[in-house]
Amino acid sequence: MVVFPKAKINIGLRIMEKRPDGFHNIETFFYPVDIADALEFVVRKDNRRSDSLRVTGVMEEGDPGNNLVMKAVKVMRQSFDFPGIRIHLHKNIPVGAGLGGGSSDAAGILKALNKYFGFGLNSEELRSFAGRIGSDAPFFIDSTPSFAEGVGNILSEFPLDLNRYHIVILYPDTNISTAEAYAGCLPCPTGLSLRQLLNLPISEWRGRVVNDFELYIFRSYPQVGRVKMALYEAGALYASMSGSGSAVYGIFEDEPELPRELSRYRLNTSDML
Repeated sequence: MVVFPKAKINIGLRIMEKRPDGFHNIETFFYPVDIADALEFVVRKDNRRSDSLRVTGVMEEGDPGNNLVMKAVKVMRQSFDFPGIRIHLHKNIPVGAGLGGGSSDAAGILKALNKYFGFGLNSEELRSFAGRIGSDAPFFIDSTPSFAEGVGNILSEFPLDLNRYHIVILYPDTNISTAEAYAGCLPCPTGLSLRQLLNLPISEWRGRVVNDFELYIFRSYPQVGRVKMALYEAGALYASMSGSGSAVYGIFEDEPELPRELSRYRLNTSDML
């Protein structure tokens, strides 16, 4: 079975407070984009119960057992009995980019297992499983534009439609860990709520709809900040870093002609779909 887990961008990200458990409460808006990984699994023919994962594409070397896809399979095995599987994950979503690729892959395997083996889980139940894997993983069960609160796991509908705009996503070849990003930031709960700000015209978002990670990330990784400014120079109505970085996106009225120094960072939104 093959599925194509999509990425997301964050439109605004406010760090509201640090929780007693060490995590942070946030406000953000998750918006799905058509950059996707390819995820395939087949049932083992030798009747063994063990699972395996092979990763190709834009992925750093690492222990497959630590991959969120394998963690998702283990979570599903705690409630259901099913044969061992072989998994192939082809990465098109960069790691450490703030695009949610790992969480999307985890949600993708949960949905694929549920469909293939007929477990009968509905979206709410799948989101509960996904929440045991990562704070933003529940979003990727349905991948519909959502306002997110809590640690990113409390989702609600919000009437924001960007279909008439062109979204350009750039990845400046920089991996940033979420842990590092949070360690460099301080909560800033003052000012208008993100909900209020997102009701403004997109042309008024600049300087108002902010990502609280940018101050630290741009200071530590100035090349990421330069990419954002270059998007504005190219005519973006709004530009921002996504999540904890390092991917940066711009929202344009029309398809832009990017200068060569930006085009080399552009992520193709159609290769995997």
